[in-house]
Amino acid sequence: MTPSTTPCQARSAQMADRFTRVELIWVEKSVEHWIRFGLAVREEILDRRRRVLSFRPGSRFALVRWAANEHGTVESRLDILCAPRAGEAYQTVPFVDPGGVLLLRTHGWPKVERMLQIIDVIEAAGIDAVEVSPDHWRHVHNRLAAGERPRPYSPTQHRAWLKRRSVQP
Repeated sequence: MTPSTTPCQARSAQMADRFTRVELIWVEKSVEHWIRFGLAVREEILDRRRRVLSFRPGSRFALVRWAANEHGTVESRLDILCAPRAGEAYQTVPFVDPGGVLLLRTHGWPKVERMLQIIDVIEAAGIDAVEVSPDHWRHVHNRLAAGERPRPYSPTQHRAWLKRRSVQP
């Protein structure tokens, strides 16, 4: 901290550089955590079954968590998150430090599988899932939670989002 820097400014600068860390675990047919989409800026390999990915503030990613025991699947979850910026409110999520701005959350294999298909359709249209409008992910979350079919994400809608994003401060 320089003499002209206030403690508040120093903390804000420190938080701006803070990455969101996601611990991924892979124990075949037991515990499987993976990133479906997202641009990690750093990877740390802890051991042969665990690694940690780091995401810049504001970046979006999808985390899939699956676990089973001798009786079958015990957990299936998919979360689409935005890495929080300094001062931004966020939700705590297991294996995500400090947490993330929740755009979509679903659980149960049929819903997780449906979300993976929705992501595949978006990418098949030539759109990077990382760049999809956060509003669309919220729309999909709400429609799936209500048992309704979400509207598809079109290239026209995507171009409008990119234009809107380019003029936002």
